[in-house]
Amino acid sequence: MMQNTQMNKTDIEQLNGPTVIEFGANWCTYCQAAQAIITKALLNYPNVKHIKIEDGKGQRLGRLYAVKLWPTLVFLKNGVELSRLVRPNNEQAISDALHHISNET
Repeated sequence: MMQNTQMNKTDIEQLNGPTVIEFGANWCTYCQAAQAIITKALLNYPNVKHIKIEDGKGQRLGRLYAVKLWPTLVFLKNGVELSRLVRPNNEQAISDALHHISNET
């Protein structure tokens, strides 16, 4: 997992392979509560890059991705969004989305 607030949309669009971008904030209780299921789901997908983006006032990237609630997980394949989950509370839903971006179809 990588913590990065300096990425821009071009950086994200140039990512290769399966990636999940997690928009949130360290102080967000919803984000804290979701960490265990996000981490557990990712264990089965070591090939998926996990990038955490600190979102909030003045952070344009979250606005460009129309993030309204935290955490928001954006699932990408080669920089293209295939799905997203907002405030996930179900490990299976995260696993399903990870499976979708990990398939070589």
